[in-house]
Amino acid sequence: MNIEQARSNMIEQQIRPWEVLDSSTLETLACVKREAFVPPGCENLAFSDVELPLTVDGVSTGESMFSPKMEARLLQELSPKSEDTVFEIGSGSGYMAALLSARTRHVQTWEIHPGLATFAKTNLAKTGFTNALVMAGDGFRGINASNTEYDLIVLSGAVEVLPESLQQRLRIGGRMTVIVGQAPVMSAVLVHRSGPSQFDQIKLFETLVRPLTGGPQLERFRF
Repeated sequence: MNIEQARSNMIEQQIRPWEVLDSSTLETLACVKREAFVPPGCENLAFSDVELPLTVDGVSTGESMFSPKMEARLLQELSPKSEDTVFEIGSGSGYMAALLSARTRHVQTWEIHPGLATFAKTNLAKTGFTNALVMAGDGFRGINASNTEYDLIVLSGAVEVLPESLQQRLRIGGRMTVIVGQAPVMSAVLVHRSGPSQFDQIKLFETLVRPLTGGPQLERFRF
C-alpha cells in the first residue's frame, strides 16, 4: 500500500466532503501519521472510513478510534491555537492527542484502560509529541481534582448528559467537544464559554459511538 496516497485519498474522499475545509486542519491531518497510532497489523486500515477497534496484545479493549472524518471535524470545530492548553478524556491510541499536540502548547490526556494508556504513551513518544502527557486513570475524577481551567476540553467518547462540572473547567473563550446521548441517538456538540456563566452550545452532527467509562449518566427512577 502506498501510505501517502492512502492518506491523500482519506483527506480528499472522506474528510473534505464532511465539511472539513480549514487549511490548518487539513495540514495537520496530512502531517500526523495516523498509521502510527493503530494496533499492530492494522496499518492497512488506518485510513479506512470506519471506527477501528483498539486491541492490546491482540486482546480487545472494548474501545475504538473514531473514524478519520469525525476526528477531523471535531479538530476543525475546536479551532486550536498555539497557546492553548488541552484536557482530553479517552486517549485511546493517542491519535487525537497527537492532532491536538501538533496545534497547541500542551495536552493532558487521560485513559482509564491501563494497557491503552501505555499504548498511547508509546505512540506519542515514538512520533515525537513531547508536549502530550498521558495519564492512566479516570479523567472525570482527574479534571475535578483541581480548579485548573483549560482552553480546550475534548471528550473522545459519549456521555449520557452534558457534564456541568467540565464546562466550569473551561476558560472564558474556551471550547469543548462532547458526544451526548444514548444509543441509538447521540449528537456531537460544541460548547463555547463566552462569559463567566454563559455557555453556548452548537449541535454539530448526529453519530453513534461507545460511551466513556465513568461518565455522567441520566437520573433513573427507582421504584
